[in-house]
Amino acid sequence: MMVDLQSFIRFLSVERGLSKNTLESYERDLQQFVDYLQRQGITAWKETSKTNIAGFLSQLKLLGRATATLSRNLVSIRAFYQYLVRERLVDADPSLFIEAPKLEKKLPKVLSVEEVGKLLDAPHLELVSGVRDKAMLELLYATGIRVSELISMNVDDVHLQLGFIRCMGKGNKERNIPLSSIAIRCLTAYIHKDRKKLLKKSADEEALFIGHLGTRMTRQGFWKILKRYANEMKIESEITPHALRHSFAAHLIENGADLRSVQEMLGHSDISSTQLYVQVTKLKMKDVYNRAHPRANM
Repeated sequence: MMVDLQSFIRFLSVERGLSKNTLESYERDLQQFVDYLQRQGITAWKETSKTNIAGFLSQLKLLGRATATLSRNLVSIRAFYQYLVRERLVDADPSLFIEAPKLEKKLPKVLSVEEVGKLLDAPHLELVSGVRDKAMLELLYATGIRVSELISMNVDDVHLQLGFIRCMGKGNKERNIPLSSIAIRCLTAYIHKDRKKLLKKSADEEALFIGHLGTRMTRQGFWKILKRYANEMKIESEITPHALRHSFAAHLIENGADLRSVQEMLGHSDISSTQLYVQVTKLKMKDVYNRAHPRANM
């Protein structure tokens, strides 16, 4: 069973080009499923049934796992069985008739324009690291790219004269996103001067953003930087790695951008994901009305 599982992970990596984090998530979910099956005395995929899968999900629920976790596990199991059917290792997919738990879509956490301004002004530009951090934050808010896309970006992906970046998103889907004038200025200052000072090991490093070790910035490294600035500026709203991405989308829609354009810039495959930001904007409008209209709360 483990041989088939590792073959599936290699397939996802090579054929579908999924990120390291996504591959680890699939492997973790499916390893838990394998462990459950083995405790049930099942040693071959052909022996599994709908009952086994339902039992596994029920066990996760009894352990207190969230609905989102159950749904993600079922997605992993379904993808794996589809692979097994395609490779003719099983005759049918027993997960097809299992209903996915209904997810309650949470609205994204969005910073106010004032809070974004505080965050973007937090880096100390007299420091080399501050110039880098300012460029990272301005780039995130200007383009709405994911943190994983930010740290994966190379210098060659930035086209300052033309005013856009090339971004490789989920499933190796490429998209071009325009840059704001301030993002261009910050990136220019960083790339042409301060980035070179951060390089320690190799001047041939392709990564756009360099961490304290002189190599590509890590997700954890960026997260620490973001939290430090949020604390320094006493920003009360919840700060997440996606804070600037969510704020980018909500602020664009709030100022009249059309959904399709925002969807394309964000790299969403389904427009329903982008529509969540419309709900955020409506809630903000209602809040403004309730606070400002003299007869709103009579």
